[in-house]
Amino acid sequence: MALDGTVIASVTKEMNARILGGRISKIAQPEADELLLTIKSGKKTEKLLISASAGLPLIYFTNQNKPNPLTAPNFCMLLRKHIGNGRIISITQPSLERIIDMEIEHLNELGDLCRKHLIVELMGKHSNIIFCNDSSTILDSIKHVPASMSSVREVLPGRPYFIPDTMGKQNPKELTLDSFLQNFTGNQNVAKTIYTHYTGISPLIAEEIVFRSKIDSSKPANECSEVEKLHLGNIFLQLIQEIQEGYFAPNIIYRGEEPIEFSCILLESYSTYQLETFSSMSEVLETYYATRNLITRIRQKSAELRRVVQTHLERSRKKYDLQIKQLKDTQKREKYRIYGELLNTYGYEAQEGDKQITVLNYYTNEPLTIPLNPDLSAQENAKKYFERYNKLKRTNEALSTLLTETEEEIAHLESISTSIDMALSVDDLTEIRQEMVQYGYIKKHAGSQKGNKKQKILSKPYHYISSDGFDIYVGKNNYQNEELTFHFAEGKDIWMHAKKIPGSHVIIRTNGKEIPDRTYEEAGQLAAYYSKSRNADKVEIDYIEKKHVKKTAGGKPGFVIYHTNYSLIASPNIKNLQQVE
Repeated sequence: MALDGTVIASVTKEMNARILGGRISKIAQPEADELLLTIKSGKKTEKLLISASAGLPLIYFTNQNKPNPLTAPNFCMLLRKHIGNGRIISITQPSLERIIDMEIEHLNELGDLCRKHLIVELMGKHSNIIFCNDSSTILDSIKHVPASMSSVREVLPGRPYFIPDTMGKQNPKELTLDSFLQNFTGNQNVAKTIYTHYTGISPLIAEEIVFRSKIDSSKPANECSEVEKLHLGNIFLQLIQEIQEGYFAPNIIYRGEEPIEFSCILLESYSTYQLETFSSMSEVLETYYATRNLITRIRQKSAELRRVVQTHLERSRKKYDLQIKQLKDTQKREKYRIYGELLNTYGYEAQEGDKQITVLNYYTNEPLTIPLNPDLSAQENAKKYFERYNKLKRTNEALSTLLTETEEEIAHLESISTSIDMALSVDDLTEIRQEMVQYGYIKKHAGSQKGNKKQKILSKPYHYISSDGFDIYVGKNNYQNEELTFHFAEGKDIWMHAKKIPGSHVIIRTNGKEIPDRTYEEAGQLAAYYSKSRNADKVEIDYIEKKHVKKTAGGKPGFVIYHTNYSLIASPNIKNLQQVE
């Protein structure tokens, strides 16, 4: 997840292809640290978003507009004055730095041709957008950096612009095998040795270089053999050559639906994850951060629900463990019943004051010693044993019922937890909250819906089209599972669910047609993915005609029973399945 020099190189190539020679028609500053440039290039109009946010610096092409402040900030007004309608004559990346330098040609007030530089520095908390004249003097910047903030470089009008070189890193574009071998020393691990010596190389790219070299990345550099160093150097040189020649493959790495990394090169070290390639780095950045922001926002909004579910789950599991222990204790009840029966049969043999009696157990034809209370007669001891037997019997019956209820509650809470994991919108979470309120996990607020009216379905199930053209529907939560199976699906439709684990109901619409094997497999993949086992390699899936699926009497929403089902094994990989919005 690094906006490093390699990614910037890919963005620079894309900018040269799309806006070099274009004219800047509009300049907007929607945020304090953000610019949106509208550039007319040939017959096309491009929008370039540049963000110098300390938390999320970005630069990419977009089709989205952003609302602008009523009064343009001073930096925006200065840019409009100088480079409004200016022509972009060069776009470069110095070294492999996280810097893009746009040189812009324009006419001044006297009609003379002038050149200015709009320099975008994408360096984490040090990110900035700096406007300079042709002699590298700063005219202004979107962030002012006085000497009190930085002892290395002031970013203020009138100061000279330069790239600070505080790390002593080398330009990888000037890399040679000899220079690499000279630098490859010290006791730092192999990957760290690479990214601490060269500009623009992130830990992600360094780890990828090491992976391709088949060397343990945790191995200290000074413990590598000469052969390993040569091999590593050649892999590094090859990668830098590909970057310089513009061979990029913008991509996002997914774990399920969650994007976990992006890069401009194919990451062989992530070959076991799902990969999506894009035609441009702009698409990667916009898609990646939009998806990440959505997931982050939903996780923040679902935090309370997760906490409540987890609290109730822990409580129910503790209760379940205690009930299991108590149930085991009742298993000795039969022993007390036999004691009582044998004492009624052989009690006459006991003498007053005896503490035990040994008699023949006619159930096993073996002698059995029975403890006695010496203060009681044999018949009174028998009565006590029968009382203990009956008490444990009643306890066993009550615990068996309670245990079933606790198991159902745990299953219900786990299904809610799985639904929260699948939620992708506020409506999804609202629906889950309604269920939690209905079953008492969350208190109903004053003024909320009264009575037992059925909660309205706010969001819709997922809808996919199989490769053979069949509609496949997937419930997002228990309410949707209930609605999908018992109100939407028809008798001949195919119903699927991950075997014995929380997950979605999946319905294949048959429309009276025979379902091909490939559609079964794809629906199985959906049932596997939208279940608690979505991170497993393989998941067992049950499937059956919907008419054979029955709702449990008094059961929680989405809980069903079925018999004589079929099964298949599916991989929870749905990247190639077509979803209908």
